Amino acid sequence: MDKRPIGIFDSGLGGLTVVKKVAELLPGEDIIYLGDTGRIPYGSRSRDTIIKYAKQDAAFLARFNIKAMVIACNTVCSVAYETLEKEYDFPVYEVVGAPAAAAAALSKNRKTGVIGTAATIRSGAYEKALKGLDPGLTVFSVPCPLFVPLVEEGWIKTDDEAALSITKRYLNGLQKSGIDTLILGCTHYPLLRNVISQVMGTDVTLIDSGAETAKYVANDLQSKKSLNENKAAGTIRYYVTDSITGFSNVASVYLESDVLGMVEQVTLE
Repeated sequence: MDKRPIGIFDSGLGGLTVVKKVAELLPGEDIIYLGDTGRIPYGSRSRDTIIKYAKQDAAFLARFNIKAMVIACNTVCSVAYETLEKEYDFPVYEVVGAPAAAAAALSKNRKTGVIGTAATIRSGAYEKALKGLDPGLTVFSVPCPLFVPLVEEGWIKTDDEAALSITKRYLNGLQKSGIDTLILGCTHYPLLRNVISQVMGTDVTLIDSGAETAKYVANDLQSKKSLNENKAAGTIRYYVTDSITGFSNVASVYLESDVLGMVEQVTLE
C-alpha cells in the first residue's frame, strides 16, 4: 500500500478529464492537480519552451512527495516525456500510448484520425505509436489549435455557434476521409466531445486520451501494489497559475462538483 498522492499536470483545464476518470477508478487516492493556466496554450510554443515549462510543472508536483505523475498534456508528452521520465524515480505516465492502443483495437476499416495541438501533430507522436501497433493503419492528422481556447472559455456546448463553426471547419477533411475512429489527442478536447460527435456523426468512435490513460494508470498502479487501500474517499487539491475564479467555474461544471475554495494560485517561475 502506498498512501502518497498521484500528481497530474496540464497546461490548463484539459487534465481534469484525467482527474475525473482517475478519481472514479481509484476513489481512495489523493490527487494533486496543477493547471498552468497562466501560460496556456503550450501547443503553439517552441520545443525548448515546452520542455522548460514541463520541467517547472513536474518539479512543482514533485514537492508533494507523489508516488506517480501523469503528464495530462499531449503537447508535453509529444515533446518532453522522455526528458521528464529520466528525471524521476517514480512512474511518469504519458497520454499517447493508451489512446493509440484503443484506436488500433477498435478501428474496423484501419482508418483512424488524430486531432491535437499544432505541436502534438507536428511531433508525429500518435502516428508513430499507431504505426508501431499496426503498420497497415492509415492515419489522418489535423491540428485544431483553437479548441483549447474554446474549452478554457467554457464554449463547449452543441448550441454554441463559435464552437460548432470552428469544429466544422477543422474537421471538414476528416469527415470525408472515411475514418471510423478519432483520437481526441489533447486532454482539453473531450470537453468538446458532444460538439465533435455532432460534426463527425455516430459512425465515428471518439477515443478520449484522458480516460484511456486513466485506465492504464489505475491498472499499472494496481499491478505495482501501489494503491492507497484506505476506505475513505481521497482528496483532490487544485493549483493554477492564473485566475482561480475562471478555472473554478469551468471545472465545477465539468467535474459536476463545486471546487470553489479548493483551488490555490501559485507561481512556477
